[in-house]
Amino acid sequence: MSKPFDQADTLAINTIRLLAVDATRQANSGHPGMPMGMAPAAHVLWSRHLKHSPSNPKWVDRDRFVLSAGHGSMLLYALLHLHGYNLSLEELKNFRQWGSKTPGHPEYGHTEGVETTTGPLGQGIATAVGFAMGERIMAARFGNELVNHKTWVIASDGDLQEGVSHEACSLAGHLKLSQLKVIYDDNHISIEGDTKLAFSEDVLKRYEAYGWHVLRVTDANDLEALDKAIAEANTESNRPSIIAVRSHIGFGSPLQDNAKVHGSPLSPDDIKKTKDFFKWPQEPTFYIPEEAKKRCLESVEKGKKIEADWNANRDAYVKANPDKYKQFQQALNKELPADLEKKLPVFPADEKGLATRQASGKTINAIAKEVPFFYGGSADLAGSNDTLIEGGGDFEAGNYLGRVFHFGIREHGMAAALNGMTLHGGVIPFGGTFLMFNDYMKPAYRLAHLMGVQSIFVFTHDSIGQGEDGPTHQPVETLAAMRATPNACVIRPGDSGEVPYAWLVALQRKNAPTALVFSRQAIPTFDRSKFAPASGVLKGAYTLSEAKGGKPQVILIGTGSELQLCVKAQEALDIEGIAARVVSAPSLELFAAQSAQYQDGVLPPSVKARVVVEAATSFGWHRWTGTNGKFVTLERFGASAPGNVALKNLGFTMENVVKAAKESLKA
Repeated sequence: MSKPFDQADTLAINTIRLLAVDATRQANSGHPGMPMGMAPAAHVLWSRHLKHSPSNPKWVDRDRFVLSAGHGSMLLYALLHLHGYNLSLEELKNFRQWGSKTPGHPEYGHTEGVETTTGPLGQGIATAVGFAMGERIMAARFGNELVNHKTWVIASDGDLQEGVSHEACSLAGHLKLSQLKVIYDDNHISIEGDTKLAFSEDVLKRYEAYGWHVLRVTDANDLEALDKAIAEANTESNRPSIIAVRSHIGFGSPLQDNAKVHGSPLSPDDIKKTKDFFKWPQEPTFYIPEEAKKRCLESVEKGKKIEADWNANRDAYVKANPDKYKQFQQALNKELPADLEKKLPVFPADEKGLATRQASGKTINAIAKEVPFFYGGSADLAGSNDTLIEGGGDFEAGNYLGRVFHFGIREHGMAAALNGMTLHGGVIPFGGTFLMFNDYMKPAYRLAHLMGVQSIFVFTHDSIGQGEDGPTHQPVETLAAMRATPNACVIRPGDSGEVPYAWLVALQRKNAPTALVFSRQAIPTFDRSKFAPASGVLKGAYTLSEAKGGKPQVILIGTGSELQLCVKAQEALDIEGIAARVVSAPSLELFAAQSAQYQDGVLPPSVKARVVVEAATSFGWHRWTGTNGKFVTLERFGASAPGNVALKNLGFTMENVVKAAKESLKA
């Protein structure tokens, strides 16, 4: 039986509320309403049920807390400060200011105690599904002695309206991710007004249909009811849980239950009335009663004890299972075998060749044998993406040791789950789909780059060369958009030989995502005794085939299946006495990260004549071509036809590359 709530709890709850009021007023920006309504639920969770250790925020077996309703960030910042995390009151006073640890929406890696970046609605709860998957993977591999924690989420109406939450929560119910617990802020208000303007479904019935355990608390200020519901959710061991809490946005203010308090600070007059309602001193601002702080800081000692108990269990585990614990540490640190490169497949020269997706499939299986924490799957396209881990088993309810994810036709949910797994730790996850469907997962793809997490995105069917499915499935602008994302690394191998090195880059980028882009159609595998080693991929671009005499007049730059056209054009130009260098440029981002000396060695500034050959828009290539550059690219949508026919009819021929080279020379 939990101890009764007392005055200290009431003061702590009201402190959270009024800190949000003062911080948003001082910033003249922010969302005070949500923290004011959900402070009771957050306090009950953090002070009584959340397994956390404020003195060690990265403790491996802590519960994860995700504020999916990221606009209510002051709720999280107030909790972190009050519970003894490294977030000072001064930082709360600098809410939303340049360089502060309290940005407008929570940011992973920026503020201690923030587990994931949230803000775009739906992303937090969908990422939390990945956290829960990661926890189940690690628990299945190493046992509950080392891994046994929950992922808690506070989500808003907006989170549950966004499509990504439907995708991810449907998957969570199917997988029976019982360690996932959601508290739903059912306040009936969104920016435009009452949610009934656009939202009338019974959310709990929907979640019940997903296979979730559902609970309801009818009054967000009923601490005993909250405590009981959270305790029940905490012990549910068969299904994920959601608690709908009927709250009141802006509780205690003159704007209670008014949409105006969602996204704007309270006026000075409304703040005075609000503080009078809570019998709170008008001055000083950011007032914290000692009794409230003392109650919240109980988490520090409780956390130390829980962590100490875990440490004792860990020490016993280490003695009984030294090899297994070593594997546990290797998974958390993402330690790759020193000789991994030697274990990757080598693809012999072959004029007919392989589709690079097939080479990727062979590489995935080689990696899986050497890296036990390497998991992956696809959005219902495993056969097409070649993403199956042979003998890996299906990751499903009852078998969390399975290494093959089946995300279903849920690209967006898949991408968010990948982010959650890599944030959780202990897993290097990948997920596959067609390149065209990057747009279906763009928000989560973008957040992976913003956070700097090792999500690996596998994209196949990379161009008009994929053929008959037509322009709806033929990406044209997608590569440019992906490359434009800060922190990106997009790799489009030009033959099977480049594929293992593309994967090696992805595995070594521990603090950033990677997009691997592969062909549907077979393309020639170059004879590396005649061409430069495929390891040049590691530097993004390299001289694949040198001009005769080593002094090029023109440089032909290609990626993917179009690289072969550059090689054929080089031969044709040579017959005409024009010396051409062929550069393979699978990753412009990796190349841009090299030294100026290396870049100039591959693309000498003295050689002004350059041609880019890629079955996509030319956008983004001009940096590398200069004013005389020419393009054999695509400035329109594709067409339905066999891949080779579509490529030919849309201008991707050796003859057009030769023509562009001559035009660039004339320029």
